[in-house]
Amino acid sequence: MLLYMSNSAQKTTSTPLHSVSVAGAVVREDGRLLAIRRADNGTWELPGGVLELTESPEAGVTREVWEETGIRVEVEELTGVYKNTTRGIVALVFRCKPTGGEEQTSAESTAVEWLTPEEITARMTEVYAIRLLDALDAKGPHVRSHDGRHLITQQ
Repeated sequence: MLLYMSNSAQKTTSTPLHSVSVAGAVVREDGRLLAIRRADNGTWELPGGVLELTESPEAGVTREVWEETGIRVEVEELTGVYKNTTRGIVALVFRCKPTGGEEQTSAESTAVEWLTPEEITARMTEVYAIRLLDALDAKGPHVRSHDGRHLITQQ
């Protein structure tokens, strides 16, 4: 899968810079998915954050889920790649299964809950809900772009 290709014949004035984040679509045996209410803006999202330079994507998602929710996970597979075209963030989303721990909030989360797909659709904006819903199907990994609020339809 090719995500970015530069054309050396094309003149550019600057090199694109992107931040890479990782997030966990943690699915329980009963089909509920782990979600957090962010402390900084009050929105519901899946747990995740910036990938550290020295860690693998799988280690990063395991760390982020643990730090934000108190839940230990085993990473199963990459389910999507999502680019925020406004902020230059590329998010890698991995389906995970819980292996231990207890739900707890952190400095980054004010609530931690296991939600149904219907609750996810009702509580989350489209660009975050789709990341969790994509993790439930077997058609991935999905590659999508958005402007921070709405998905950008591929032509």
